[in-house]
Parts: sequence; C-alpha cells; structure tokens
Amino acid sequence: NYNKKQAYTSVLDALNNATPVSPSPSVSPTRSPNTSPSASPPVSPSASPSVSPSVPVTGACSATIETTNSWPGGFQSTVTVRAGSSAVNGWTVKWTWPSGQTISSLWNGTQSVSGSSVTVRNADYNGSIAAGGSTTFGFTANGTAATPTATCTSP
Repeated sequence: NYNKKQAYTSVLDALNNATPVSPSPSVSPTRSPNTSPSASPPVSPSASPSVSPSVPVTGACSATIETTNSWPGGFQSTVTVRAGSSAVNGWTVKWTWPSGQTISSLWNGTQSVSGSSVTVRNADYNGSIAAGGSTTFGFTANGTAATPTATCTSP
C-alpha cells in the first residue's frame, strides 16, 4: 500500500531532531544591490556525523530512553546506546517498567521480558559500536508513557 512503516518514520523523526555536530560558517557573503543570487545547490550535511554524548559515558556503555510519541493507551520510545572510551562489541540494555507497561513492537534489538523487567540485546548488525559512537533501537508500548532509567552492559 506504499505507506511509510512505523520504524521508518521513527528513524526520520530521530534524524530530523538531531543536533548539528559542526558549527555553521561564521563568515557570510555580502552582496551589493546589483549582485544576483548564486544558483549553486545548498550544502549537504556529512553522510555520517559523529554526535558526542551530552553526559560522559561511565563504564563500557550507557543507555538513555526518550519518549518520542504518545497516544491514549500507548507510546513510542527511542533508546540510544553509547559506547564509552573503548569500542563495544555487543551490548545489553535493561530497565524496569514503573506501572504495567508492555512492549508491543521492538526494532533494532532482541527483547526478553520477565514481569516488569525488560532486557534488550543488540541485533546481529548493530552490536559493534566505535569508541564514543552510538546506535539506537526503538519500540512501541502499551500503557501510560514512561521513561525509566536504563542500564547498559557490554560483555
């Protein structure tokens, strides 16, 4: 039916909300009244920007959960997994739901649940994170939106 998939929209939203990595040029061109505008295309951002975490990573990795959307009876979140000063080869993120939330769909990871405790391990393709780098996974869940504190470990 050619509709965008939920994971696609989530990735686009995350990319569109990203903070630019490099500063804008500080010099702006000046034009005289007789100068016509340039027809050159706009400058494109780098294909693989590197984003520094706002909080230093202690240990092998860290994880933060952000609620990106909510509706009556459910919500969507993105989890960012950041490597510390050394590369990570495999990661596990854990958290506990505060009040009966349940994951209905998860992408870019593999989940296991025991009561209110959630464990998400990397997928085959996103377990290796360069030192200082990051990856994300996301989910939709049933219940009231919650952003519990997550922990990350790496073997």
